[in-house]
Amino acid sequence: MTAPIVFITGASSGIGQALAWEYYQAGYTLALVARRQEAIQAWAVQRGIAPDRLRCYGADVCDTNSIVDAGLACMRELGVPDVVIANAGISVGVDTAVRADIDVLARVLATNNVGMAATFHPFVTPMCTRGSGTLVGIGSVAGIRGLPGHGAYCASKAASIAYCESLRGELRSSGVRVVTICPGYIDTPLTRSNRYSMPFLMPVEKFARQAYQTIDAACSYRVIPWQMAGVAKLLRLLPNALFDRLLAGRPRKQRGTEH
Repeated sequence: MTAPIVFITGASSGIGQALAWEYYQAGYTLALVARRQEAIQAWAVQRGIAPDRLRCYGADVCDTNSIVDAGLACMRELGVPDVVIANAGISVGVDTAVRADIDVLARVLATNNVGMAATFHPFVTPMCTRGSGTLVGIGSVAGIRGLPGHGAYCASKAASIAYCESLRGELRSSGVRVVTICPGYIDTPLTRSNRYSMPFLMPVEKFARQAYQTIDAACSYRVIPWQMAGVAKLLRLLPNALFDRLLAGRPRKQRGTEH
């Protein structure tokens, strides 16, 4: 039998790389996308990935044509994937009073939102024609409520959650599933520069294992780790006055020009 195929963006480090290893161990052929192809290839050699089960594509999800072309190349070389994971994302603090940060906001939205839709785009019609497939959007608990200095990332992840929910409804009768996974704090290069406490910080390998199980079970939405699911529900219920008081004095997300 032909091995199933998974297409993952943002696969050069962090969550994307951990998910790639989880899927490889499960017998999948990997179609991995990142701006830094050499990082994927070095990781593959270090892990002993079989060359016939790996394709690397250099693409930037901020460039719609770039990521769409990567998806089309994957289908030409391997066929229509069974699972597509839109994982690529950036997290940068912003200050609306700073003019340059408006451009940062635009870049975050272009990467985390438009990039997600562009990642899914080439696969929607082929998957619907086949009558099967899974599209996975990586959201975040940060999309539940806005956090100080984190407006760009929180806004982008709230939009990702809503977008995936909309897409799930659109594809409901097609046989194509849409899964939204919202990580809490996961130990990756993206979170290591945070200067505030990160409750229930989870090793990335453990997150990848649970995410794989969630996708395989066709859950439509899940927060990982489970403790953060409780936090997310509580945050939704808190009145604004109490929520604002709770976050008073919390350090802001580090801006791109800060060290």
